[in-house]
Amino acid sequence: MAKSSNSMRNAETVRMPETNETSRSRAAMVSARLDRLPATSYIWKLIILLSLGAFFEIYDIALTASLSPGLIRVGIFHSGVKGLFGLTDQATFAAATFLGLFVGTVAFASVADRYGRRAIFTFSLLWYAAVTVVMALQSTAVMIDLSRFIASVGLGVEYVTIDSYLAELVPKQIRGRAFAVNHSVQLSAVPVVALLSWLLTPIKPFGMEGWRWVAMVPALGAIFVWWIRRIVPESPRWLASRGRVGEAEQVIAMIEEHVVSQTGSHLPEPAPAAPEQTSKASLSEILGPPFIRSTIMLVLLNFFQAIGFFGFNNWTPALLESRGASFVKSLQYSFIIATLYPISPLFFVWIADRIERKWQVMIAATSVAGFGLAFSQQLTAARLIMFGGLLAVSNILLSYSYHAYQSEVYPTRVRARAIGFVYSFSRLSTVFSSFMIAFFLQKFGTVGVFIFIASAMLVVVLAVGILGTRTRGQALEDIAQ
Repeated sequence: MAKSSNSMRNAETVRMPETNETSRSRAAMVSARLDRLPATSYIWKLIILLSLGAFFEIYDIALTASLSPGLIRVGIFHSGVKGLFGLTDQATFAAATFLGLFVGTVAFASVADRYGRRAIFTFSLLWYAAVTVVMALQSTAVMIDLSRFIASVGLGVEYVTIDSYLAELVPKQIRGRAFAVNHSVQLSAVPVVALLSWLLTPIKPFGMEGWRWVAMVPALGAIFVWWIRRIVPESPRWLASRGRVGEAEQVIAMIEEHVVSQTGSHLPEPAPAAPEQTSKASLSEILGPPFIRSTIMLVLLNFFQAIGFFGFNNWTPALLESRGASFVKSLQYSFIIATLYPISPLFFVWIADRIERKWQVMIAATSVAGFGLAFSQQLTAARLIMFGGLLAVSNILLSYSYHAYQSEVYPTRVRARAIGFVYSFSRLSTVFSSFMIAFFLQKFGTVGVFIFIASAMLVVVLAVGILGTRTRGQALEDIAQ
């Protein structure tokens, strides 16, 4: 009996370190093994598949600008002052979209920290695809706005999940390039929306209004999601942060096997990694040291960058019409400008991991302000397209760089909810800025809109320049220290 009791005590003595320091060391080794991987075609395959899932989300967001002219054309929306709060139906539609995105990011982002990146990636994609189809079947402004709001809640969860998923799954030395390629793939949805809107909105294929066909495309996401889910593994960093170190090691071993089979050589030894501190995941953690400085910076960045990014993107046809373009021409010019969205990030690949992330954000915000003011002065088609294109490229640089930036500064255990919290301010901003853009456009024209946008970009430059931290080439765990 004594011998049995001694054996039990010895077993407990062996197991205790495994649940504490040994477990933390193994979890740190998971990250170190991931960060030393070369960028093989298998790694890029995972990046592209995650980005393909985001394609349908960006498509859905891009509908905000492209659907409104078609809805006005068929009489569901009104171009006069007849919407919510006495403003246009287009502003109300945009506000419903971004109010839903706000609710999704602030209220539900934490589910990706609790249930895993892969499960929530799948669920949220199916959610917004299904509800967007429901929206396409509606015939009143109220029901379209309500459906839009519900679909956008799912969109809000999805975007936060993808940012977290991507940052955790790729080696540190290509994290910037991964986000650039991610943006190229997902932003290819923008010209697709613009092209389909240009071709289908003025006509009625098979007797059904063109805008409904355009709105139904996200349903294709349901076909791709199960295929993507079968190939892309769960985030090993998330598994390790949840204490599931054995599963994380299995995922890493599987990834290493693919990489070795492609390189045909042994992997280098993983560098020593700092173990992430273990504590209960809580949103309050990012509101105190050492994260409060980054949180304040990212709240300001998200709130004010959204005014420039969505102020232009959601209102491109309307802004072009205000400069003298006809309805059809505004959609045509929008499509030409939109073709830059998937192309531009491919050029950013060359600077993504060479220039510090905070400087990329500041350069982009300055460019948005300058090219936006120049756009507001143009009257000819060629100059409208040229400066609209330069403004679009600046917005894309801003979007890619700050999405990469905000995914790097928080620990894995709270990454999704932290991104959701700071990102929600961009959604909240766009709810109000939709009405502000409508107000400035009505009262002061395009020049007034871009003076408003330039002021917002100045706040971005100051916030990031003063409060921003350095992240380039560092392990996520080192940044979180």
